[in-house]
Amino acid sequence: MGVKRYIATKDNTITNAFKSDLSTRGTGSNMGASDILEVFSIYAQANTSSIEKSRVLLQFPTTELIADRQSDVILSASADPKYFLRLFNAEHGKTLPKQFGVTVKAVSRSWAEGTGLDMDEYKDLGSSNWINATSESSGITTWTAPGGDFHASPSYTYSFDKGTEDVELDITTLVNQWLDGTKTNDGLGVFLSTTYEDSTERSYYTKKFFGRGSEFFFKRPCIEARWKDAKLDDRGVFFASSSLAPKTDNLNTLYFYNYIRGQLKNIEQVGKGNIYVHLYSGSDTNNAPVAGGVPLTLDLPDDHPSTPRVADTPATGGWFTTGIYTASLGLRTSLVKAFDVWHVGTTQYKSGTIEIKTFNTNWEVNPTDRYITSITNLKDSYNTKETAKLRLYIRSQDWNPNIYTKASTKVQADLLEQTYYSIYRESDDYTIISYGTSSATEHTRLSYDISGNYFDLDMSLFEPGYAYGIKFLMKVNGNWRETPETFRFRVDNES
Repeated sequence: MGVKRYIATKDNTITNAFKSDLSTRGTGSNMGASDILEVFSIYAQANTSSIEKSRVLLQFPTTELIADRQSDVILSASADPKYFLRLFNAEHGKTLPKQFGVTVKAVSRSWAEGTGLDMDEYKDLGSSNWINATSESSGITTWTAPGGDFHASPSYTYSFDKGTEDVELDITTLVNQWLDGTKTNDGLGVFLSTTYEDSTERSYYTKKFFGRGSEFFFKRPCIEARWKDAKLDDRGVFFASSSLAPKTDNLNTLYFYNYIRGQLKNIEQVGKGNIYVHLYSGSDTNNAPVAGGVPLTLDLPDDHPSTPRVADTPATGGWFTTGIYTASLGLRTSLVKAFDVWHVGTTQYKSGTIEIKTFNTNWEVNPTDRYITSITNLKDSYNTKETAKLRLYIRSQDWNPNIYTKASTKVQADLLEQTYYSIYRESDDYTIISYGTSSATEHTRLSYDISGNYFDLDMSLFEPGYAYGIKFLMKVNGNWRETPETFRFRVDNES
C-alpha cells in the first residue's frame, strides 16, 4: 500500500490580534470549530510599535498509528516509514504574504480544541486561546508563555515563495518520539518563524489553511505515512551472475510467501528470525531438486570478488512482513533452471522453481520502450472498507505472435522493475496521490513477482461518491515513460 493518512483530531487558531476597536486584544478568543486555520503577523496597525500574531495548534491520532505499526499495516523491513505533515492552502481575498517561513514545533502541554467560530471579530471566547490551554470545565490551565508552550526540539521550518503553497513537511523524528513514548503527543504548533512573526519592517498577513472540519475531503490537515511497501521478487527475472553486470545487478531477491488457509502467517518456529536458502540443480526430469544432491555455490550479498566462494553456504534470509520472508543471492551458472529450498537446520519449509536468464549485450541502438498496459482485475467500483490488490499487465507494443502460436498458450506478461502509480479525481483532475519516486520512500512503487507487477490500494484514502483515475510511470531503458492509458474506478460507501 505504501501510503496512509491520519486526519487531525483537534485543531485551533489562537491569536493576540486587536479587535475592531484596535484597543482590546482578542487573547481570550477561540476558533476551534472553524474550518479554516491561519497564521499571520501584523505590524503597526494599532500604533507604530504594535505586533499582532496568530498561531495554529493541531493534534493527530497516534493511537491509531501505533495500532497500524503493531499490526504491520505500516511496516517495511527495507526502510522505516516517513511521516509528513500535510496542510493545504485555503484561497482567500485578503492580502497574502510572500517569501516567508513557518516554524513547526511540538506542543508541550495538553490543550482544548474549543467551539469558537469567529475569526474576524474574535467574539467567541473559550479555550484554548492565546492565554489558556484548557477551559474552566476541565480546570483552567494557563500557558507558561502566552501563545503556547512548545518543546525546543525537534524544530522544523517550511518556506513559502508565492504564499499559495501547501505544506508537505517531513516530521518523522517528532512522530517517532510520539510513537516510542519519549515525547507525549500534545500535538504541534505552526506559526510564522521568528524573523517574520516579530518583524518590525512589514506585516505578513494572512496565510490560511483548511481545517479538519473542511468540506473538502482531501484538504483536511493530516499526517501522511509513506513507506517502502514494494515486494521486488526476482523469481520471474532471475539472472545468472555475469561479468557484464555490476555486483548489485548480479544479486537476485527471492520471496517466500507462507500462506496458511489463505492468510499470510509467520512460520511459528522462525517468527521474525533468520531463514536460510540453498539452490539445487534439477533431477533427471528437471522438475525437482536432485535427491541428496550438493547445493549450488552461491554469491552472497557481502561477498567480494577476491573472496573465495564457500560451497554449501546458504543465503541468509529474513522476515519482511507477516508471513513473508526474503533472501538475496547470486549464482554463477550455465543452468537454465534451479530449485530453491528454504530451511532452518534440517527442517525444510518450502521449495520452488527458478527459470534462470542470462545477461546479453543488446546490439540495438534503440531497444523497445513502448508498452501496452491494462489492469486485469480492476472493478468498476469499490467501497471504502476494501483494499484492492491490482494486477498490471504489461506487454511490448511490438509483440507479434507467429502463426504457430497455440490459441491456448498463455501470453507471458513483461515485467518492469521500476513502475509507479498515481491517482487523480476524474471530475477536476485533482491529484490525490502523486508518483512516489523518492528513493527515501518509493511509496507508490509497484511490487512484482513471477506473475508480473501489482500493488495494493486502500480505498479508505478516497472520498466516496467520486470516480478516480490511475496512471503509471515506468523507467524503461533509463528513461521515464508515463503510460497513455488511464484506468478508472469509483469509490462508494459500504452498503
